[in-house]
Amino acid sequence: MKVVIITGAGSGIGRATALAFSAAGYAVVVAGRREDALRETIDLAGGQGEWLCVPTDITDEVAVAALFEAAVDRFGRVDVLFNNAGLNAPILPLEDTPVADLRAVIEVNVIGTLLCAREAMRVMKAQTPQGGRIIINGSISAQRPRPHSAAYVAAKHALTGLTQSILLDGRAFGITAGQVDVGNVVSDMSGHMHTGALQADGQLRQEPRMDPANVAKTVLYMAELPAEANIPFVTVMASGMPFFGRG
Repeated sequence: MKVVIITGAGSGIGRATALAFSAAGYAVVVAGRREDALRETIDLAGGQGEWLCVPTDITDEVAVAALFEAAVDRFGRVDVLFNNAGLNAPILPLEDTPVADLRAVIEVNVIGTLLCAREAMRVMKAQTPQGGRIIINGSISAQRPRPHSAAYVAAKHALTGLTQSILLDGRAFGITAGQVDVGNVVSDMSGHMHTGALQADGQLRQEPRMDPANVAKTVLYMAELPAEANIPFVTVMASGMPFFGRG
């Protein structure tokens, strides 16, 4: 049985991906700040599959190390890490964005993802057989920015660099990486898009959103590829959203 760790697994893309991996026969380790939300994800599996719930603050290096230690203690190895947890900042011009919000976005999206990737690299190098996959939840904002989202865009650009670095540094150890850039998934973070999202011309317009299950299917496909193949970057977005022609 293969083992996957999924961060931010208490809602949205993380929850959908956890359920998809469980249905595919993986042992699933769910991580996130809220234990009650993680338990809700597990309950949705209806008692099927192997699960481990590890409440984790991914910005805390001790907590992240404990997450991976718990996974290895329970299941013996880690085959896949889905670095999914993320945080957005209020939609404000950069000069009006509080420094606390800037720091929070970087701490969760960049530092937290780095800490999880760091532990995954350690585990995947040490285990037998060696290797694994690290999949990162990026964003279409890493390709084209939205107005007044500088901190989030900067963070997602950083993850693109991380993905490329893991591809290079993990090559000799059978560790590979991929990034899934997502656009407009139904979630708490994207609720404003249903009423009106800020466009480059300053207007507010409704934008279509898609089921997070579409992202889950993509992440599972990336993880299930044979060792000889990899998808380094892929975009999954709601049809009809104003992405091409933006920026």
